[in-house]
Formats: sequence, C-alpha cells, structure tokens
Amino acid sequence: MTDHDEGDRPAADQPQELDDTEPTEPLSVGRWHDSGGGPSWVPPATQPPPGQWDAPYGAPQYGAIPPPQTRPYPSFGQLPPPPPPRGRVPGWTWPVVCVLALVLGLVGGAFGSLLFERLTDDTPGLVSGGLNEVDTVTAAPLPAGNGSVAAVAQQLLPSTVQISAEYQGQKGAATGSGFVLDRQGHIITNNHVVADAAKDDGPIEIVDQDGNRYQAEVVGRSPVYDLAVLFSEEARDLRPASLGASRALHVGDPVVAFGSPLGLSSTVTAGIVSALDRPVTTGDSSNDSSYINAVQTDAAINPGNSGGPLVDLRGRVVGVNSAIATTGGTVGGESGNIGVGFAIPIEQVRITADQILRTGEARYPVIGAKVQTGESDGEGARIDSVQNNTPADRSGLEKDDLITAVDGEKVSDGIALIVAIRTHQPGETIEFTVTRDGKSRVVEVTLGAETG
Repeated sequence: MTDHDEGDRPAADQPQELDDTEPTEPLSVGRWHDSGGGPSWVPPATQPPPGQWDAPYGAPQYGAIPPPQTRPYPSFGQLPPPPPPRGRVPGWTWPVVCVLALVLGLVGGAFGSLLFERLTDDTPGLVSGGLNEVDTVTAAPLPAGNGSVAAVAQQLLPSTVQISAEYQGQKGAATGSGFVLDRQGHIITNNHVVADAAKDDGPIEIVDQDGNRYQAEVVGRSPVYDLAVLFSEEARDLRPASLGASRALHVGDPVVAFGSPLGLSSTVTAGIVSALDRPVTTGDSSNDSSYINAVQTDAAINPGNSGGPLVDLRGRVVGVNSAIATTGGTVGGESGNIGVGFAIPIEQVRITADQILRTGEARYPVIGAKVQTGESDGEGARIDSVQNNTPADRSGLEKDDLITAVDGEKVSDGIALIVAIRTHQPGETIEFTVTRDGKSRVVEVTLGAETG
C-alpha cells in the first residue's frame, strides 16, 4: 500500500483553484481538472431536470398509485373470504335421520304396494286408452265373394268361447257364449250371462274350442245395453274375432250365429237378416230391462247362444246374440228358438266396450222424462212426466207431449223412443218432433248421461 503525503491532496479548508478555462456551453456534468497541484473534481455547474416516465395508453404516470379496480372475481393471488362457521350437529342426529328415512321408505313402499294390488284387484283388465290401446282386428278374413258357411265357421270357431258362471250360489249354473275381442285377453258377452256372478263375486270360466278352461273376471257391464266385458290373463293367446259393421247389412243378407246353445259348445247355425233396427227389450227382470235397436235374424238362437257373435259371410262380427222371441214375449233366453232372434249391433258393442275398458263403467244418454212403454196406437211416444232441471225440462218438453220423430225418423211408441235416444251419445243435441195441443213443433234436446 502506498502512503500519500498530506501535500498530495488539498486540505478541505484551503481555497481550491478552479479551471479558468471558460467552457463553451454550460457544464451539465462534472469533470476532473489538473491545475498543477494535482487533479481535482469540478462539480457540474447545472443539474438536468429529473426524468419523467409516461406510461402508454394514458395510464397513470410513473410513481402514481393506480385506483382500485372492481372485478366480479378475486384478483390473482387473492383468497376468497372464509365461509361462515357452521354450527355443530349433535352426534345423535344422524342415526335418528337414517332410522326415520328407513321407516318412511318401508311405510311408503307397503302403502304403494297395497294401493296397486287394490286397484288391480278391483279393476282387472282396465285400459286407459280403451279400444285404441288394445289389439283388435277389423280386416275381413274372407274375400267378398265367399259363400261358404264352412269357411266362416273355420275362421270364427277359434274366437268363440263358452262361458260358465255362478248363478244363485251354484257354480256353473249360468251358461252362455262370448267372443275374443283383442289379444290382451278381453272377452265380449251379455250382461245377463254374468250378472248374478258379478254381484256375488262368484267364479266365471271361459272355455275355448279345444276345451281349455280359463278363469275370468268382470271388467265392467252394462245392464242397459245387455253387454259385459270379461278379462282373462290366460286368454291372451286366443285369436281375436274380426269386427265388422251392422250398417252395411241388408235385409236378406246371409248371417251365421255362433255359441253354445243348451250347453252344446262350438255350435254353428245359419240364416238371414230378417229385419234391421228392430226395437226390442231384453233382461231377466223389469229392474234390469235393456232396450236394444236390434238386428233380427232367423238363424237358430237358443238359450246358451247369448253373448255369441253374429257374423257375415266375410267372417266379420256384425252383432252380439242377445235375445230370442217366444210365444210368451221377448226374453233373455227362457225358451227355445222359433226362428226369431235378435243381436245387439256391433257399433253399440264398440261404444260400450270402449267405455268399460277405460273406466269399468258404461254410460248411456237420457233426457230426464218418463214415457209410456205399454200399449200404444203407434202414433208416437207419450210423455208421462218431466223431471226438474233435466235436458227435457230445459228444452221445454211437457207432460202429455207426443213425440213422433227423432231427427226426422218416425218413432211409434215409448220403447222406440228410448232405443232411438240410445243410438246417440251423451252430450249430443238431437231434434224431437213434438205434437202439443194438436200443433207440431221441433224441439232441440241436448242429451244428459247416466251410468248403467
């Protein structure tokens, strides 16, 4: 290390000599100057202004604190606020909740199962969509030129069944016939065949062409139209009969009747259409009397034929055998055949079966007036009484009015009027031609409804 003499550096309190050379421009920086006594530092005569930083895009100048920014989410690195503290749940709560849930589940399941069984037990064979949701057949199985009764029998016998039902507490005491409606196991028959068994919840069996027996239950029945729908889960494999149209029939057309007359299963008889739109009464008692606008035939129909199909020569069902005429009157199967039998038109069968499949009940139209059904001079239907606040009352019908026509079609007596009304549906508006005080007028009546 070199020691310096004190004379090598001017003392702080001694005056310093400055460079006497005049600068050509103001000094903005310092410099060293040697005046003979050694180099010395000459500070700058002027100082430059402090530099400034202008941030781009109009941001705050260098050194300024930017204002806080509002964001819908925390800034990078910022932690969200802690959640509020949760209260402690007592340890016994969770076991109680689990046990309660288990009990409710068991009770709900048991109740639901009981309700389902009750519904299915009380209403077997119900179909919410009616005939639209079952597999019926409408295509004719035989050609238009068919003239063979044997061909018709071959097609229909597999679809025809014998029915054995309880009557007055005796199993199988009531016998009748029926036919397969669809591939879901529904059978069509007469109400009077199964009415007693249905009231007592008695056993009903159906027997097919091969003698196989199936247990059946009543889906619903209509005493008014003398129709019933049965259901058998085991009958799903039976062949449905083809459904035709009675409106296409003419007097003189050949028809074939199927059934089990006098207990003789799979019996076939043939004849012709003797008359159309024949108003007749059937039923086993005055309380359950039904009125039908029937297809009349001379095909042999005997007790046991009730509920069997009446078929045209193309193999289509045009009616349901329901009643026979005897020398004592028209009844639901009390005496033998004398060549005059009656069948419910298939159009009415469709309507009633559809209602029963949907709800288990059938509805029929009413006007709310009573008419005479005894002897008549054939001039019309005489009104005995009119109930208050009924369609007849609201339309202005009165006691002793004589109704001579419905929608322009002549009616001869009270039964003819009832049958004419029942060819329509509840809610329809029909026209009555009424004679009152010797004057004729037309009265519009909107039909009401009752169940039966």
